[in-house]
Amino acid sequence: MILGGLILDSCSTQKDKFINRNWHALNTKYNTLYNGNLAFEVGREELNANYRDDYWEILPVERLEVTDEVKLDSEDNNPNFIIAEEKATKAIQKHSMDIKDQERNPQTDEAFLLLGKARYFDQRYIPALESFNYILRKYVESDKLNEATIWREKTNMRLDNPEVAIKNLKRLFKYESLKDQEYADANAVLAQCYINLNAPDTAIQKLKIAQAYTKKNPEKGRYLFIIGQLYDQLGHKDSANYAFDKVIALNRRSPRVYMINAHLKKIQNTEITDGNREGLLEYLTELEENRENRPFLDKIYREVAQFHLANDSDSLALVYYNKSLKTTQGEQKLNALNYQSLADYYFDEDAYKIAGAYYDSTLTNLKENTRQFRNIKKRLDNLEDVIKYEDIVQHTDSIITLYEMPEAERKAYFEDYVAELKRKEEAEEEKKKQQAAAGFATFAKSKGGKQNQGKFYFYNVTSLGYGKNDFKTRWGDRSLEDDWRWSNKSRTLISEATGEQVAGNDPSSENLTEDQRYSTEYYLDRIPTDVAEIDSLRTERNFANYQLGLIYKEKFKDNLLAAAKLEKVLASNPEERLVLPSKYNLFKIYEESGSPLAQNMMQDIISNHPDTRYAEILLNPQAVLEGNTDSPDARYAALFKLYEKQEFLQVITQSERYINQFTGDPIVPKFEMLKANAIGRLQGFEPFKEALNYVALTYPNNPEGKKAEEMVEEQLPKLEKKDFSPETGSSGAGNWKVVFPFKIRDDERALKLQERLVEAIKELNYRNTVSKDIYTLEDEFVVVHGFRSKDFALGFAELIKNNKDYRIKDENFVILSDNYKIIQVHKNLESYKAQF
Repeated sequence: MILGGLILDSCSTQKDKFINRNWHALNTKYNTLYNGNLAFEVGREELNANYRDDYWEILPVERLEVTDEVKLDSEDNNPNFIIAEEKATKAIQKHSMDIKDQERNPQTDEAFLLLGKARYFDQRYIPALESFNYILRKYVESDKLNEATIWREKTNMRLDNPEVAIKNLKRLFKYESLKDQEYADANAVLAQCYINLNAPDTAIQKLKIAQAYTKKNPEKGRYLFIIGQLYDQLGHKDSANYAFDKVIALNRRSPRVYMINAHLKKIQNTEITDGNREGLLEYLTELEENRENRPFLDKIYREVAQFHLANDSDSLALVYYNKSLKTTQGEQKLNALNYQSLADYYFDEDAYKIAGAYYDSTLTNLKENTRQFRNIKKRLDNLEDVIKYEDIVQHTDSIITLYEMPEAERKAYFEDYVAELKRKEEAEEEKKKQQAAAGFATFAKSKGGKQNQGKFYFYNVTSLGYGKNDFKTRWGDRSLEDDWRWSNKSRTLISEATGEQVAGNDPSSENLTEDQRYSTEYYLDRIPTDVAEIDSLRTERNFANYQLGLIYKEKFKDNLLAAAKLEKVLASNPEERLVLPSKYNLFKIYEESGSPLAQNMMQDIISNHPDTRYAEILLNPQAVLEGNTDSPDARYAALFKLYEKQEFLQVITQSERYINQFTGDPIVPKFEMLKANAIGRLQGFEPFKEALNYVALTYPNNPEGKKAEEMVEEQLPKLEKKDFSPETGSSGAGNWKVVFPFKIRDDERALKLQERLVEAIKELNYRNTVSKDIYTLEDEFVVVHGFRSKDFALGFAELIKNNKDYRIKDENFVILSDNYKIIQVHKNLESYKAQF
């Protein structure tokens, strides 16, 4: 009874007695806080296990992935930190002994410290700050004040208040005596503050102190590595390597990832010379062959690739870049660097299609809206045109070359091609058989193989597996269906001329029958023999080479390649429209490079093309000024005014003339777009669609080409609708028009009617507007807009017809605005009249 009474009496948090204080202190320390601290440490270990450092950037002093959002609640957070917080809260609620405004349980301050740390690692910094401030304000005699101060300033730093953290930590150093680990932790927080404030030299000094005083080797290795990174940032390579050597010297006392990256950083900081080349290669080879370094082979392989590329061992470099890509463990920055290195290599080798593919892979591993992403995207956009035109040149060149070959030489070429094709396929077949036989033998020796010996084929797992592999080797993947042997399922084509089905293989398909693949005659028959077709290919090749010359000159600043392409154009009997701009661009290239050929090309242009704009530019450079009435910009501005006046036929014809005249000028896509819009207004939907597609495909990287592509994808589907909206009932609500049709030849009558209608509307105090709209090459409309119902529109038409002040008896009809838009887009007035 007495013992039970003592136990019950000791449970009270309101009695300041020895037994009460020790009862609650023991329960707090060895029960609630013990479990809370266990959960907290498990949470920290999980954070460390899941956190991936970005060694391409300056490492953060503390291993913690920080998001931009400021959290206030614990939703969707680490459950271990939630448990730690709950245990800390329980300790405070059940065991706090706040008697006469003084805490009598010596463990309560530790409960608040655990509460703040759990909130800190859950990135709920404001509630964490409250916990740390409560300790500092309430428990002035606590032995946890210094630790609480350090955590508070760490939290201030996370809340983007590094100046406040620095000020408070300096005060801590001045007035308090700190333990070694506390001194190390405080200096580490200061270092991160100075890194955030872009003061790397001061951060280095603080990290040197932190690594000297910390008792934790993982922290020492991390601090030394960051010191090396900061020295690298300042350009002090020797000091950086000294810090990296200290990381390496820690060896197994610190995480191996710091040591490996320190090795690689040292190599990156070492300039390759004849004296150290072999030593560096041995150094890298040792890193590569060390079995303990297997988790880091992706980075090691990349460094080996960089070494070989710097030593002009291109093939070895490519091998190691690809090995790095194969062994990488989802590190996107490393993937991006490898893909970009490969892309840059192939770009420099003029292999633009391969370079484009690698740049595309680079983008998939970069964050959008970053400077690097935008730079790579811009280069890839520029490459799209290069790839397109280089493909055209390669395709047309190969066909023309074959066409120009003597027949015997052409036949010998394809005989060699077929022989090589057979040799490769036989070698591949033999390789597959060896692999299948090896697999078969391995399985036959196994327990499962022995169990299946002597069984019927379809019950023998080994034989069945071999048969499946053999079938796939011979036939590839085939669906269970009729005519399964046909790999090309699109062998039935539709004739565009008759609309009937016709038999035959798609000539562009690579899925040839065995007879075709090994037939020299098959390939010979596919070579064009029509002179007109060959001339068309030559024209296409010349235009592609011309476009490549401009791209290399303007976008890539590669004058050597640009000159080669333009010279090819002039040497290939080009169209007249390509001759002069090619010569002028060659003149600019020669002039820029200081070549004596510039003067010769200038004289050529002036002598052979004296009355052209290019000759005028050479003789009078002021002629290129934008304000000149003869400049492309001035002509475009004048043509746009004609477009606004609905002079669409004139816009189309003059645009065509200017497109030919200014071939190669950046203004050409603008003329093309203006022409497309004029075609749409004059000829309707289908010609407009064709013209827009042409602009989108011909100028994909110009603003006009991109705008055209956007219109094709977004606007044309909306305009494609041909079905008229119902106009049933006389009082249907909507926007209605009264339309007066005229022939273009009666334009004077149409203009007079427009003036009379404007006057009538003004006198009647209506708010309608009047316009004269072109319909086709032969027809136009005078339109009164803005009637809110069909009855109002009909009433207006009746009024101006019968009122003695107007007597306007011209033919007209009333139409819903949506339907008027359809007849303007599709030029189908007759269909409308037939329906309504």
